[in-house]
Amino acid sequence: MNSQTYRANGLLLLTALIWGTGFVAQRLGLDAVGPMLYNGLRFALGALIILPLALRPDHRSASQRLSAGSALAGSMLAGIILFTAASLQQFGLLYTSVANAGFITGLYVIIVPLLGLLLGHRSDACAWLGAVLAVAGMYLLSMTGASAIAFGDFLQLAGALFWAVHVLVLDALAPRTHAIRLACLQFLMCSLLCLLAAVLTEPIAWTAILAAAPAVAYGGVLSVGIAYTLQVVAQKDASAAHAAIIMSLEAVFAALAGWLVLGETLGNRALLGCTLMLAGMLVAQLLPLYRARRVAATMDLPTP
Repeated sequence: MNSQTYRANGLLLLTALIWGTGFVAQRLGLDAVGPMLYNGLRFALGALIILPLALRPDHRSASQRLSAGSALAGSMLAGIILFTAASLQQFGLLYTSVANAGFITGLYVIIVPLLGLLLGHRSDACAWLGAVLAVAGMYLLSMTGASAIAFGDFLQLAGALFWAVHVLVLDALAPRTHAIRLACLQFLMCSLLCLLAAVLTEPIAWTAILAAAPAVAYGGVLSVGIAYTLQVVAQKDASAAHAAIIMSLEAVFAALAGWLVLGETLGNRALLGCTLMLAGMLVAQLLPLYRARRVAATMDLPTP
């Protein structure tokens, strides 16, 4: 690997670390303010962080990008889906651990190809094998009784579904829009919806906001603003295989941060569940890349 690849892998590792530990900030923020107010503040802050990059001109020709109206409408749609996903995740943290939230949220990497079936995309055996491993792992991690998944974990799973939808929407929009401008507009839309919900449903006090300020700063500046930018920069030089492995570590960092900062622990059953879920994520992402490399090598084609 050359120096650019090492740099890209390092940036991706830092991104996974920020996002994983960001679950702790989200949990701590709930000690002072409601879920909607916390999300509204952190996404507003994240939008401000990337605003200078969003204002840079798009140098592509008009034929290569959506019209201004279509791009704005797409950004608003992405923001509504982001609002739903982030709200489910934040509410879920009221009822489950940081470790559970991190691993269950990570299931979106498996849900994406499965949702692709509804759009006429084919999912190969790797996606199905990954899904089976992940479902088995989630059963071990989340089933606290004989008949039902824990409520907080159910909210995280519903959130993972919307994170997957969000990925598909961005996949359709990003190639034909200014990517960072799209991110900034969706953050603003999400923030406005969260703040409106907070005004209608939650108590709001300056003392509480000040108490939550460190958690909001971590979630807004690092998790939303800086980590997103790092990911965009890093994936220009990182291979898809390396990116898949490294970004999957987000769930592991969430579990470690929950243990170190909040004193959360996982029993043997939960640890086995987390292991199966992580294995499912990696299988779904990496086996197709490995097979593509094998095919490319036999046909003397460029590898992905």
